[in-house]
Amino acid sequence: MGDSPSAAAKWSKYSIEDGKLTRKQEFCPKCGPGVFMGVHSDRKTCGRCGHSVKNE
Repeated sequence: MGDSPSAAAKWSKYSIEDGKLTRKQEFCPKCGPGVFMGVHSDRKTCGRCGHSVKNE
C-alpha cells in the first residue's frame, strides 16, 4: 500500500526559492490553507469540499 501513483506528484506542488518553501498551486477558498485546488482543462476543483471555479 504506500506506493500510490500520486505520491511523487506532491513534490511537484512545492519549490524552494531563496531557501524558502513556495507553494505553486492555489488553495481552496472555502477549505483554507493546506487544501490545493485540482487543475483541469476547463476548471479548478477542490477534492475535499467540491468547490469549483471555471477558467476564463
